[in-house]
Amino acid sequence: LKPLNQVSSGGDEPTHASLSHDQRYLFVANYGVQPTPGGKLSVLPVDKDGKLGDVVQQDQHKASGANPQRQAGPHVHSVVSSPDGHFVFVSDLGADKVFIYAYDGASPKHPLSPANPPAVDLPPGSGPRHLLFSKDGKHAYLTLEMSGQVVAFKHDDGKLTETQRLPLTEQNDATAKAAAALHLSPDGRFLYVSNRGTANELLVFAVDEDTGKLMKVQQRSVEGDHPREFTIDPSGKFLLVANQKSNEIVVIQRDPRSGMLGET
Repeated sequence: LKPLNQVSSGGDEPTHASLSHDQRYLFVANYGVQPTPGGKLSVLPVDKDGKLGDVVQQDQHKASGANPQRQAGPHVHSVVSSPDGHFVFVSDLGADKVFIYAYDGASPKHPLSPANPPAVDLPPGSGPRHLLFSKDGKHAYLTLEMSGQVVAFKHDDGKLTETQRLPLTEQNDATAKAAAALHLSPDGRFLYVSNRGTANELLVFAVDEDTGKLMKVQQRSVEGDHPREFTIDPSGKFLLVANQKSNEIVVIQRDPRSGMLGET
């Protein structure tokens, strides 16, 4: 790796970044822990050599305020493009919405514009975190951090229609609800979701090929504290989970056929 350059993200606590499909822009989610100035979406140009330019576009959403402690300001948590690259989806934990933008790479000063509809509403106090699309783009999945849930959507040309919402824990205590990462298996047949808090678990869901709906098949301890992120290795035989607060990566065997997680 060779550093090329460094620029400001245009906001506080940048937590997620993704490239546009044509690789002309970098989208940055500035979480913004403090309610003022709060979180912002930033768009930075990328030149042919890979260097980043200064922010050319920013957007800041209105917080829902449903949770006075955590939603007094906007908190942009992730920015994800649709598989065809025509739309950009911005999960704002502080606003309880996923904002939808149409992407135009030929507009150098304003590549993002509100789509129709411009957002998807989630329940007050749910805290949308990360969005993930199926490879064919027909379905999408979203973690709701604060309510500890995963949502399944049908996707059609920039429009998300909720089809299912499932809990990640049966515990009613709010401290057990802290949904984080989600990833599909390489073949798209299984969805894996991490839940932090006092639960500290990985959940495995089978994905219906036609409807995209989920059915829980396993719930497993991460054998650590705070599974913020995880990944499945290229062979599909291992899952590696990064437990933030216990400062370790736990490697778990995975059966590609059943989707089930085995021994550590």
